[in-house]
Amino acid sequence: MAVGMQDFPLTVGKILDHAAKYHTKRKIISRSIEGPITKTNWGEVQVQAKKVSQALISLGIRTGDVIGVMAWNTSRHLEVWYGVPGAGAVNHTLNPRLFADQLVYIINHAEDRFLIIDFDLIPIIEGIWDRLTTVEKVIVMTNRAHMPQSSIPDLICYEELLEPFDGNFDWVELEETSPCGICYTSGTTGDPKGVIYTHRSNTLHALAASAPDMLGLSSNDVAMPVVPLFHANGWSIAYSAPLVGSGLVMPGRDMTPAALFEMLDYGVTFTAAVPTIWMLMLQHLQANDLHLPALERVLIGGSSCPRAVIETFQNDYGVQVLHAWGMTEMSPLGTICTFKPEITALDAVGRLDAQGTTGHPPYSIDLRITDDTDQELPWDGQTQGKLWAKGVGVLQRYLKHDEDAVDKDGWFDTGDVATIDENGYIRITDRSKDVIKSGGEWISSISLENAAIAHPEVAEAAAIGIAHPKWDERPILVIVAMPNKTPDANDILDLVGKSFAKWQVPDDVVFLDELPHTATGKISKLELRKILITQNYKLPE
Repeated sequence: MAVGMQDFPLTVGKILDHAAKYHTKRKIISRSIEGPITKTNWGEVQVQAKKVSQALISLGIRTGDVIGVMAWNTSRHLEVWYGVPGAGAVNHTLNPRLFADQLVYIINHAEDRFLIIDFDLIPIIEGIWDRLTTVEKVIVMTNRAHMPQSSIPDLICYEELLEPFDGNFDWVELEETSPCGICYTSGTTGDPKGVIYTHRSNTLHALAASAPDMLGLSSNDVAMPVVPLFHANGWSIAYSAPLVGSGLVMPGRDMTPAALFEMLDYGVTFTAAVPTIWMLMLQHLQANDLHLPALERVLIGGSSCPRAVIETFQNDYGVQVLHAWGMTEMSPLGTICTFKPEITALDAVGRLDAQGTTGHPPYSIDLRITDDTDQELPWDGQTQGKLWAKGVGVLQRYLKHDEDAVDKDGWFDTGDVATIDENGYIRITDRSKDVIKSGGEWISSISLENAAIAHPEVAEAAAIGIAHPKWDERPILVIVAMPNKTPDANDILDLVGKSFAKWQVPDDVVFLDELPHTATGKISKLELRKILITQNYKLPE
């Protein structure tokens, strides 16, 4: 039978082409690293991105070369986001919050030929420059007036580099299965591992993510990705927004609540960040009697979202919370908690209970839970098991690994422990490495933390298991208090006890001035345990 449909390779340049042609004037507002607010649109971003491609090719970049990009969320970063793969190269996002040894490892491991860096981040590269084995050139994303003095030789000024080119350029032709980007895992249990996204996986993932039952993005939206583009593929927002023609507000490097609120005031209807950002924002709104007239939806992921945050956003500010789960190895979307008819039919309390889950997956993602013998477990909302995933945006094999990262049937072990209810809603109960097992029974550290954070004087909470001679482990809570507050340990335990059986309630509460966090903002329980060991912590008798 003859083929009846056209060949239309799913390469990411076509996403930007679509936005530039059909949503040309949609505004992109950015806080530049130099300071001023800048304004552009999808048509202008496309021209600039094609100039980036032309410039990189003129410098000798070849198809398949890897370019490391360390930059904040700005319109320039969008230009590079599309200009690098448009030149046939691979965009390797670099997190400036990583430790020096981790940065050295991933830059060398990925074999980055060039680095493209925001000018304020040059000192980070200066500190590791003599350890980088593959980098040939460093491009600084600024104009001549802001070019830094540096020990790195022959820095290239971004604006001067692009100036000779006109943007009259056709993207380099590639197979849709060609590599488009690389993002490394955080490496909390060993060396970071490289996840390679293809043009096809990024395009299909963006289509799935923007659907009505997921992000629900459209050309009527103005999206603000607070989550950095260097964090887990930027949660796909830099692909999903132009795909549907949304406007964008790019907040730059200033993540303070006051700065983010200023950017929200540019008509932002949708935004996305980790829970810590939103807890600080709510405190800022309450302290200054502020409102959010345009904002409609906030996507909260990266770690579990406390119920109190969901309630406050929805009840006090009329903003819908989309609780989400995913990971770098999934491009990163796994699930989003939007309401199916079965949830809409519930009363207000029932709907809020559902929002404690991370929701259901889109088409293109399949999930299951199993026991330790890999037998599939029931979807009853109670039975906990290992969470597995497969789909078009799910990892097959890590960069330079000899073997696939999936089982014989193609399932990827997410490392999470979860329940699935009859409606297909996922509740993440723990990371497999963090689950607390007491007397042979699992206790969800995430649920304990969410219960504790509901206390009005608690800013952050972490639940961990401590070795116990009889019960194997017993849970404790480690608490950071709100500023100028001194919460009572017994009050916190009493609050937790309202939601848990007596044997599940932690044995102790420890107060610290701050909790250790990973480079992506998650609480590092590995480092937390080290702190407690340093303090010679012992469970109470």
